[in-house]
Amino acid sequence: MLEDAPSAALFGPYDIILSLLLAFLLGQVIAWVYYATHSGLSYSRSFVQSLIMITVVVAMVMTVIGNSIITAVGLMGALAIIRFRNIIKDTRDIAFIFCSLVVGMAAGSQRYMTAIVGTVILCLIALYLYMTGFGTHQPHNGFLRFSFKGHIGPGHPIPGILKRFCGSFTLISAQDSGFGTAEVEYAYQLMIRNAATNAEMLSALKRVEGIENVNLTMQEQLLEV
Repeated sequence: MLEDAPSAALFGPYDIILSLLLAFLLGQVIAWVYYATHSGLSYSRSFVQSLIMITVVVAMVMTVIGNSIITAVGLMGALAIIRFRNIIKDTRDIAFIFCSLVVGMAAGSQRYMTAIVGTVILCLIALYLYMTGFGTHQPHNGFLRFSFKGHIGPGHPIPGILKRFCGSFTLISAQDSGFGTAEVEYAYQLMIRNAATNAEMLSALKRVEGIENVNLTMQEQLLEV
């Protein structure tokens, strides 16, 4: 029976195996949630695997310590020799590391119910934040560049297309090509309502007569690395 009970002074083989297996399973849950909710370009396979290893190692540390203060102090001295030089770029990664640490501590100290319930709640919170985009400011900022033969007036179809797909848009620059032609290089800052319609917007722009070299860059994907 799984009980949220304090750790005993000595752990039997069954207790140790159960603690490590539970830490391994819960570590995988945390790692899968991190994998499913990760965004950006800084994904690391070794970091995902480390979340599982950290959970199991911390659980083992807790079984070694038990209720012995002397063992805990000695273990702290041994671990102080290790130097970690890996730089964590994303504060969200730090949160997942702390999740693995706490769950491993709970599993290793035989607080099984705390470990299970805590993992479920933490993972549900991570999924909620990912699915709702909580805290995202201007979620789909885009930068649009294209060439057009002539100047774009208020009644031109290009502003109409941008209004249909964007919450707002701002003309940043309009420069002549400088090669003796009537081509003008346009650059717009966009607030796209739904990034899933980007292909449809680009297709509509390319159908406009005289437009060339249409290029759209989603700034969010470049900034959050």
